[in-house]
Amino acid sequence: MSPKKLRALLKDLAQGKCSIDDTLAKLASFPMEEIHNKGATVARLDTHRHLRQGFPEVILAEGKRFGDLKAIIQKALGQEQPLLITRLSKKRIKKLQKIFPQLRHEAATRSLYRAVTSQPACGLVGVFCAGTSDIGVAQEAALTARLMGARVETHYDAGVAGIHRLFAARSLLQSARVLIVVAGMEGALPSVVGGLVNRPVIAVPTSVGYGTAFGGVSALLGMLNSCSANVTVVNIDNGFGAGFVAGLINRDHA
Repeated sequence: MSPKKLRALLKDLAQGKCSIDDTLAKLASFPMEEIHNKGATVARLDTHRHLRQGFPEVILAEGKRFGDLKAIIQKALGQEQPLLITRLSKKRIKKLQKIFPQLRHEAATRSLYRAVTSQPACGLVGVFCAGTSDIGVAQEAALTARLMGARVETHYDAGVAGIHRLFAARSLLQSARVLIVVAGMEGALPSVVGGLVNRPVIAVPTSVGYGTAFGGVSALLGMLNSCSANVTVVNIDNGFGAGFVAGLINRDHA
């Protein structure tokens, strides 16, 4: 249940437009709703999360059986609020879009989403990535921040091997309220960006790299050891987490 919907419901109750029983009936699935598939409880949808954290529960598709995932999405779509489903295979994206045509897919991401907002985008989140191989994670971060109401601008393929490519984005570096910087290999780009700006930098290590990159561990450790004090780090390939935190920071400064 969104804050807007709950506020309208309570207003109607206060003005006598609906009875206490009607209000209770509408709140029956609040703050949690059980989801069943083939007679078994497979999930409990947190319908209070939008009020509590500023965004509805996000569905992680990875590891879920398709039937369970379908049931969860069906229930979540009934909440009339934004919806984001992450870590989907291409095959599942196609199958789910046939079942739920209201869900949209953004190129390079492994996500499906539904945006529900009447408010114009606010603030500015800048999303950077070091190489073209990092774009999928960067796009997940950008999509998440947009769903949270942020205006987002991107600048991709600007790694330290050709640092002049980063300086082409001076305007974005100076105007964004928060910056997301995605990099694999040795993970150096967030430290460089952090040294150029006076705002929060959220570093995202990716699993891109050769043998000693260790699936992103080298980039993660490099970012955790950044000498730029304004850099903080999320987990490997966690574009969603970076986009969510950036959306909250951007919202707080709106």
